[in-house]
Amino acid sequence: MKPLSRIPACLLLTAFAISQSTPAIAQSTPASTPATLRDGSHDFDFNFGTWHTHIKSLQHPLSGSHDWVELDGTVTVRKVWDGRAQLEEIEAGNATAHFKGLTLFLYNPESRQWSQDFANINTGALSQTPLIGEFKDGRGELFDQETFNGRAVLVRFVWSDITPNSHHVEQAFSADGGKTWEPNFIANLTRIDEAVNHAH
Repeated sequence: MKPLSRIPACLLLTAFAISQSTPAIAQSTPASTPATLRDGSHDFDFNFGTWHTHIKSLQHPLSGSHDWVELDGTVTVRKVWDGRAQLEEIEAGNATAHFKGLTLFLYNPESRQWSQDFANINTGALSQTPLIGEFKDGRGELFDQETFNGRAVLVRFVWSDITPNSHHVEQAFSADGGKTWEPNFIANLTRIDEAVNHAH
């Protein structure tokens, strides 16, 4: 799920500088074995099903504004590729606004990370680049870099407080390289179908 207004996105590239060891140290240090990456292909299984969602959307992010709009609606999520992808349909509104969106989740078995891409029915197009990330200790964090009001900002999308029948999602922007974050999209979801879908 993403905010009501679609923001053009560009991929966040993080470069890691690796210092080169001296020949003496390199000869005396055994080659390290890369850490085994965990299989995260079922991390989004909790999301399958039909949910009631209560959404709060900040209307003017990174401006000091506290003007939030609240919406209620339904989220329906179905399994694709035996759970390694999923399609989420969102419909929400209030007395004056109505919103329809679609989120595509894809699991990359090589990187063992998830991507999350969004489309608003008003544009009919997916974001230029998706959020990318993974789960750790029951919490999912996905990131990208986007252009907002002409400036590059970092975007963080967090999935947390996950139970079989509820979860919390929150998007935040950072204009200072990740030092501080301002939430601008918050949703609490509660399952409204009786059966809990299991992908295993």
